[in-house]
This record gives sequence, structure tokens and C-alpha cells, in this order.
Amino acid sequence: MEEPSETTRSTASSHLEAQWVVGFVDGEGCFYIGINPHPEMSIGFQALPEFTVVQHKKDIQILYALKSFFGCGVIRINHGDRMAYRVRGFDHLIDRIIPFFEEHSLKTKKKLDFLKFRKVLLMMKNQEHLKLDGIEKIKMIASQMNRGCKDIVQPLWKQSGIN
Repeated sequence: MEEPSETTRSTASSHLEAQWVVGFVDGEGCFYIGINPHPEMSIGFQALPEFTVVQHKKDIQILYALKSFFGCGVIRINHGDRMAYRVRGFDHLIDRIIPFFEEHSLKTKKKLDFLKFRKVLLMMKNQEHLKLDGIEKIKMIASQMNRGCKDIVQPLWKQSGIN
């Protein structure tokens, strides 16, 4: 992908208002927890938290503005003509994203996803994700986020064949 134009960069450096960011994330953002098999981890799984905002490439300048606003994250191709602003770094999530949305509350049902996301990050900060029962709790929380299934989820140890 080519470098952003001068217009894109100058727009990205413009100042965003906190409440505008809240409204935009309410509509376009996503708080996500992935649970992936990882044979090198002692329990065989890893938790991968991510905050993402996706836009059509013609609106990439707003993603650069969000990156500038939060002072972290990356802009990447998401799929086709869609671009994504992503924050995956644990310290950035804990030190920047979580405090911002604690201070500036989301207004829609996305607030519930944020609260679950924050709970998982706090569990990870306490290293609960390094134990099988902790990763099971995280998986259950993650399954209830982003219109996820509210039903009981099959335990990870059954999926992986661990006895």
C-alpha cells in the first residue's frame, strides 16, 4: 500500500474531540478477544485482545486521526477496500484505550462489550490467562461479546483433545 498523502497526514493530525471519538467508536468500533490454540503456551491457548475501527479506504484519514488521538496502534488493510485501525499491544490497551473509555463512557450496547473487554484485560494483567480455568473464563466472556452466542461454550480442553 502506498504512503498516505499529505492531505491524509494533515487531516490525521487534526484534533479530535473525546465525545466525537466515543460516538464514532460506538458506531464503528469493536472490542474483541480472540482465543487461539498455541502449542508453545503451557496451557495450549493464548488470549489476544484487540480494539479495532474499520473504514472504507476513502476514509482512511479518520483512522490516522484516531491513531494520532490515542498515540498508539497501526493502520492495516482489513479486507478488500476496507482499512482498520488496530490496537493489540497489551500496554497500550491497558494504559490508553481502557482509561479513555472509563473516563468517556460509550452510549450504546457496545459499552457492555467494553466492560467485558476490560474485565478480560484485568484478568490478563493478573496473569489469569496463563491457567486453564482462567482461559476458560476468558473464553466464556469472549463468547458473549459482539453479538456472540450466549449458550454454554464447549470447554477448550474438549476442543483440543486434552484429558
